[in-house]
Amino acid sequence: ILDREGITRSGGPATRSGILSVDEILDIVGGYEIERVFPVDPRNEERTRESELHLWYVVRFGEEYTAAEVAERFSALGEVQHVSVNRTIHRAYNAGKKAAPLSRKTLEALQQQRATRTGEASAYPFDDVLLPQQWHLVNRGNMFGGKSIVDADVQCEQAWELSTGDESIVVAVLDEGVMIEHPDLKNNMWVNENEIYRSHKDNDGNGYQGDVYGYNFVKNTGVISWDDVSDTGHGTHVAGVIAAQNDNGIGISSIAGGRGSIPGVKIMSCQIFSGDAAGNALSTVKAIKYAADNGAVVLQCSWGYVSGLANSYEWGDQGFKTQEEWEQACPLEKEALEYFIHNAGSPNGPIEGGLAIFAGGNENAPMAGFPGAADYCISVSATAADYTPAVYSNYGPGITIAAPGGDQDYYYEYFDDDHKRGEIGCVLSTLPYNVSESGYGYMEGTSMACPHVSGVAALGLSYALAKGRHYTVDEFKSMLLTAVNDIDSYIIGGTKNGMVLRNYRKNMGTGSIDAYQLLMQIEGTPCLPAKVGVQQVLSLDKFFGQASANLTYKSAEMSQADMDKLGITAAPAFSYGKLQIKCTKPGVAKIKIKAMAGSSSANGEMSGMEITKEFAIIARSVQAGNGGWL
Repeated sequence: ILDREGITRSGGPATRSGILSVDEILDIVGGYEIERVFPVDPRNEERTRESELHLWYVVRFGEEYTAAEVAERFSALGEVQHVSVNRTIHRAYNAGKKAAPLSRKTLEALQQQRATRTGEASAYPFDDVLLPQQWHLVNRGNMFGGKSIVDADVQCEQAWELSTGDESIVVAVLDEGVMIEHPDLKNNMWVNENEIYRSHKDNDGNGYQGDVYGYNFVKNTGVISWDDVSDTGHGTHVAGVIAAQNDNGIGISSIAGGRGSIPGVKIMSCQIFSGDAAGNALSTVKAIKYAADNGAVVLQCSWGYVSGLANSYEWGDQGFKTQEEWEQACPLEKEALEYFIHNAGSPNGPIEGGLAIFAGGNENAPMAGFPGAADYCISVSATAADYTPAVYSNYGPGITIAAPGGDQDYYYEYFDDDHKRGEIGCVLSTLPYNVSESGYGYMEGTSMACPHVSGVAALGLSYALAKGRHYTVDEFKSMLLTAVNDIDSYIIGGTKNGMVLRNYRKNMGTGSIDAYQLLMQIEGTPCLPAKVGVQQVLSLDKFFGQASANLTYKSAEMSQADMDKLGITAAPAFSYGKLQIKCTKPGVAKIKIKAMAGSSSANGEMSGMEITKEFAIIARSVQAGNGGWL
């Protein structure tokens, strides 16, 4: 009805709806504005209407009535299908806790060390100064006095040999604003070529003025901000994990930030927090739809509601306990997320639809917070540098996957020149210069684990594009959630910093994200996981399908270089139809298996069809002999 009354196309707010029953309530509550939630974008208006998002309106009213009271009045009208209160959206990080900055002095010292490229500093794939400190990307097991494990990272070192990102893949960062001028980020910012920064004109007609690098939904402007005195730098930090420029001789490395002059994935800054201003559902749903309509395929979300099982004494009111409860209370958020998941991407690109990736929450609660806990989203738990759960991480129902998030409390006693309270056990990334004089520093949280999964997803989509692959959201999500390493073997013993570890087993998601495994799935190469130092007996039958019923394995072929990579001294061989192999070094390598499908003749000779398949052997570190605690 409102649509027919012309409010949809008015170009601005109205004072009345033209519907008698609605206007009577507006008169009672002091309503003074009503307008469409989502501005008209002619390029996407048809699918907006198909999703019925054009039927959502925002009503502004006086202070005499509460939002709940007004919602109750509107809900009673037959003309109103849904009412959603503009709730406060919480950061999945402590806005009052600043990042731990890296000093300029330390950065300069590391630059000098890196310039010599001797010893350990030369053993990394990129020349970025701080990469040796980024255990979450490349973990050599040489930090924190042994309280780190080789490969307890996102496994992107081998993945970088196949892809470092593609500039056509866009990740929307819904967070504080990203410092668009940061030297490690500026070349990987998404740019809307049809707009002029700081312009008050909507040149491309998408409903937003001057949206060159994204949009500031807090202040309703195309000017992205990051320098409020109360800003934490979180949006810039998240962006760096995903797409800081790799191999440019400065700062950090990232998961999908390209290499040297080769651009990486692009960051779209969708600002929903600014300084002390609380984020809200209205700005958030606008940001979600904007991301879908302007080319993003990954939604990076370090925000949500407190877990429904959080300690109410510590966290106040608990959040939603079930998906049904959240969807009933927040129908517009649900519809906006479904719009992104179904309408982002392209039939001509690597994915049709979009991935919504959320921080699982930092309340140390046995359940993820919503919206991330919804079954159509991905919710990320956080681990330390030894695959153990971070002390703050939510776990249990709603959590879908794990990634490094850092754990300051666990590494409290370890320090360097700058940090004497364990911050070096956190995630190192980019920061605005008003937060850190060097432009870099440390943060922790599931809000830091989340961009690791977003970055790996973006890297995978980049590789899919290069390989000419195309997936539905469900297909790609399935690959992402199965491209993992088991971490339960590390979650053993009694307690860690007061945490009862048995509560976390099988409750941190499918496992810890592994970028190389994802790329192998995209390539179509089956992965054979192997534990370092253990004689493996691996069955291959499932990879040969129905042919395995009459299959005889003939040979396992590896190059000497690949055997050396994994420290294999005895050539892989078959015994009783199973592959026997022993890796003494962590890493990845390829192996070709030849088999004969058919039957044996009377003289024992095989007849039939020869089948050759290539596999990727992924050798990872095993738990220590002392029970897993290194």
